[in-house]
Amino acid sequence: MKTDAKSNFGPLSRAFTELPLAALVAMLCLMPITGSAQILVANQGNSTIGKYDATTGAPINSSFISSGLSFPTGIALSGDKLYVANYGNNTIGLYNAATGETINSRFISSGLHNPADIALSGGKLFVSNGNNKVGVYDAATGATIDSFFISSASGNIGIGGIALFGGNLFVVNGSHTIGKYNATTGAPINRRFISSGLNFPADIALSGGKLFVTNFFGDTNGDTVGKYDATTGATIDSSFISLPQFSELNGIAVSGENLFVGSLGLSDFPVNTVGLYNATTGATINGRFISGLNVPEGIVVMSPSSVPDASPPLTLLLLGIGATFGFNLLKHRRFEA
Repeated sequence: MKTDAKSNFGPLSRAFTELPLAALVAMLCLMPITGSAQILVANQGNSTIGKYDATTGAPINSSFISSGLSFPTGIALSGDKLYVANYGNNTIGLYNAATGETINSRFISSGLHNPADIALSGGKLFVSNGNNKVGVYDAATGATIDSFFISSASGNIGIGGIALFGGNLFVVNGSHTIGKYNATTGAPINRRFISSGLNFPADIALSGGKLFVTNFFGDTNGDTVGKYDATTGATIDSSFISLPQFSELNGIAVSGENLFVGSLGLSDFPVNTVGLYNATTGATINGRFISGLNVPEGIVVMSPSSVPDASPPLTLLLLGIGATFGFNLLKHRRFEA
């Protein structure tokens, strides 16, 4: 009896020794692995969309998308779908944001006229056009809901950036203003919601109830990014970020504490870049965070949760290790029996 107990003690001990390690490996296998945040930039100058690392600014693929583009301007992201406004051929293209694969380069073509920017909300795609109108379309099918959702009858609208917040649609107007409209009905709430400190505003971005606006002052002053209260329209700082003359700021995007601003760079600094700034203080983190661009217009940030897992081999390796430990544990138990 003593001999039998002693002969079974070794395998049983090893099995219980391996149990915690096997459990740890199994937990690692179940842990989600996500990639780092990435930035997509629409280059109007060479009709491409580049992909960059949002932490370092390093290029991942400077020609991530090139098929079917024609002077792309605004871009918008919904899950793994990327919508692109093509100024040159009056279309909205649809692409896979993870792979760059074309889903439909002419996803929307009806009722567009030099589309400048796009915004998404509640399954609807809003498009600002160069002929003073904002159209709304079904984001799943591309079907036209109302190509004259907001028209010139509501004021000189729809020639630049567009953004959504709290059921409201904010649109850059041709009269050096930001208009505010009801995103459900298109009815104007205030056509001159923001007018203070604006000069040829081009693009807008929203985050945490704050509205950021790029301005072009040409040879009179340095170009700026203004910061405003999105609820009241009150000026927080009309020169939140100031850059040299002829920087010609355009695309803008916010992600957490980071504010990304595109510059065409008609002066010596910066030239075809995306600069990185602190969204709370306006402090410059890196004025040339991404360089080597070609007339950057649209900017969108892909959060880590929307970036595909870049490490499937690691996951498979961990699963293999877990399976090996489980098999060994089963052998020890069979030996014990």
